[in-house]
Amino acid sequence: MSRIATDSIGAVDQLIIEQAQELSEKLKQHRVEMFPPIAEKGLRDFQLAEAARFIGVTSGYLRNLSLEGKGPAARVSPSGRRSYTAQQIDEMRRFLEEHAKPGTRYLPHRGENEHLQVIAVVNFKGGSGKTTTAAHLAQYLALTGHRVLAVDLDPQASLSAIHGVQPEFDVGDNESLYGALRYDEHRRPLSEIIRPTNFPNLDLVPGNLELMEFEHETPRVLAQGKSDEYGRIFFARMDEALSSVEERYDIVVIDCPPQLGFLTMSAICSATGILITVHPQMLDVMSMCQFLQMLGEVLSTLKGAGGDMNLDWLRYLVTRYDPQDGPQTQMVAFMRSMFKNHVLTNTMVRSVAISDAAMTNQTLYEVERASFTRSTYDRALEAMDAVNAEVVEIVHRAWGR
Repeated sequence: MSRIATDSIGAVDQLIIEQAQELSEKLKQHRVEMFPPIAEKGLRDFQLAEAARFIGVTSGYLRNLSLEGKGPAARVSPSGRRSYTAQQIDEMRRFLEEHAKPGTRYLPHRGENEHLQVIAVVNFKGGSGKTTTAAHLAQYLALTGHRVLAVDLDPQASLSAIHGVQPEFDVGDNESLYGALRYDEHRRPLSEIIRPTNFPNLDLVPGNLELMEFEHETPRVLAQGKSDEYGRIFFARMDEALSSVEERYDIVVIDCPPQLGFLTMSAICSATGILITVHPQMLDVMSMCQFLQMLGEVLSTLKGAGGDMNLDWLRYLVTRYDPQDGPQTQMVAFMRSMFKNHVLTNTMVRSVAISDAAMTNQTLYEVERASFTRSTYDRALEAMDAVNAEVVEIVHRAWGR
């Protein structure tokens, strides 16, 4: 018999607490060594071709602008290579918008008749690439000129960590979305919780374990029949919070927790678009089947209770896909035959560039290309850009463009 089986519950409980405290101190020490308290997460420069792609012009056109001294001055290396910071890309886009011909636009901001797009990235289980998808999508949208709010709804808060916000050290009480959803007098405006990130045009609502309080409090409030006393019922609270800041943003990207709880249901009720990440393996597809069955039943119940769910679109994104894997390829074909055009045409490929970047809390848009074999990095980035560009096209179509 193992030692843990003979320990009392109290002893095991104390052991876990002690180990958690020890691990927390080690992580804090590591963070201070890697990122001093005054340090802020930086962002690499983007080569001229990358900048041109984000702005929506050709490399030659952008090079000519640089040579003519128009717009922000590019950084020029000793070898003559030109590069731009993310801030300069945004400045160049605004310069082009200001001098654009009638009918040409470089700023993709939504107009008065174009409603806020709220994209919920969901999956029933972990490991599907949900947070990776949400992070890259939010950053791509920002780099292409959209005003974006990323919401970390997962208590594990990986999306926050990617953007340089450590949930255990940097997010205090009432500083997650829970602060804008809670049912008591400590509820606060969402505008007070939002933080800037290292990407221009991208703000963040960080997460931490405090979000679990919403999962615990909501059934208690519903059982006591106090939803009217504390404001609108649970599934409308997130929509209410987002509406209070919608003038500042074009698109909201929500990284949902890997479970169908009150947080995920609230996000789905607020969403105009749902992006379901799927790893193309039988167990993952079976799990997704259960998720869809539960989701359909829950949404029917919420709709009957007055839930206002007006989705513009729903798509499935194949993630961690290896085109050389026969069974995966068969599973993708099966999904396309079942869900047809609801499956995104482009897939997020499995790549060491993505996984290795994640080990340092970075994305492909942050990590240096020189850190990988060029072909490996380029292949991963090309696939990621294609996925994100397809989502942008769907969003713009929902706006009627």
